[in-house]
Amino acid sequence: MVRIFLSAGEPSGDLHGARLASALRARLPGATLEALGGPAMAAAGAAVRFPLARYTVMGFAEVLARLPRHWRLLRRLDRELAAGRYDLVIPVDYPGFNLRLAEAALRHGVPVLYYIAPKYWASGARRAARLARAVSRLAVILPFEEEFFRTAGAPVSYVGHPLLDRPPPPSREAARAALGVAAGQRVLALFPGSRRQELDRLWEPFRAAAELLRQRGACERVVVATVPGGNYPRAGDCQLRREDSATILAAADAALIKSGTGTLEAALAGVPMVVAYRVHPLSAWLARRMLTVPWISLVNLIAGKPVVEELLQEDVVPERLAAALAPLLEPGNPAAGRQQTGLTLVCERLGGPGASERVAEQAAALLA
Repeated sequence: MVRIFLSAGEPSGDLHGARLASALRARLPGATLEALGGPAMAAAGAAVRFPLARYTVMGFAEVLARLPRHWRLLRRLDRELAAGRYDLVIPVDYPGFNLRLAEAALRHGVPVLYYIAPKYWASGARRAARLARAVSRLAVILPFEEEFFRTAGAPVSYVGHPLLDRPPPPSREAARAALGVAAGQRVLALFPGSRRQELDRLWEPFRAAAELLRQRGACERVVVATVPGGNYPRAGDCQLRREDSATILAAADAALIKSGTGTLEAALAGVPMVVAYRVHPLSAWLARRMLTVPWISLVNLIAGKPVVEELLQEDVVPERLAAALAPLLEPGNPAAGRQQTGLTLVCERLGGPGASERVAEQAAALLA
């Protein structure tokens, strides 16, 4: 019996891994799927041996505290790969751990299909060359990544973005009805992140910026995309919702979003946005010395120009956030129209659906 190990060490990877698990079950119905993952992968039929909640961290400083736990897991998987437990390993993003897992797999003769490449294009090519040596196939989801990783020597293909495989979003009318939004009300959506570290650093300035906008009459409703176990103190009149993000975005007139995949969700929904992020000062200091790209948001990187405003570190304060958002909430303001044009370009460059099925096809080829 074929046994595949999927490794997704964070919530977004869990969602993408879940769609891939479903595609693998359809393509390889007799295969056993085991995983480092979360509830989405479990619901898709993968046996989650290692819950991602024990391993998820982000940032150079934050990862230090959980390094021993990661090393213990890596040693365990190395022993299992040596013993022939798995026929194929599919790492999903999460580069700090998954690159080492990929190297261990190939060292023991197990093919590696790396899905959703690490963002090595942001910090130089040296690690990209290391990744190229550690994979049997590399499936990338951003259009500019294919050329970058091919130059680094990787056997790479662009499979499209998995967000395009999601079910169609609700209509604006249905979404606003689900959230209880009255006719004519302007809605600001807040996406402060899913990790504890993100919420600790972003929730308070996001909340305070939204309150300023409400007080100034720039919007009537604020809807917050929350996560289970998240802490949202002093929420006041903010509406805390756990609906699918697609529902919140469909109802929104503008959004304040932490940097990450959520910016592409907003782009696909055509929602004007401001992108913000703040990390530990040590993480920021190191990042400034390593980054080789002019922007951090995927929207701007795919467009190749500054479509959305990015506010980082010391600029993530209520007044700056509110000032950037206000024009996007103002009916007829040209700032929102300019963003819409850029967001349309991003959507065109992402291509069409079918990413998970294409990756499952590559998995079947490696197992043949």
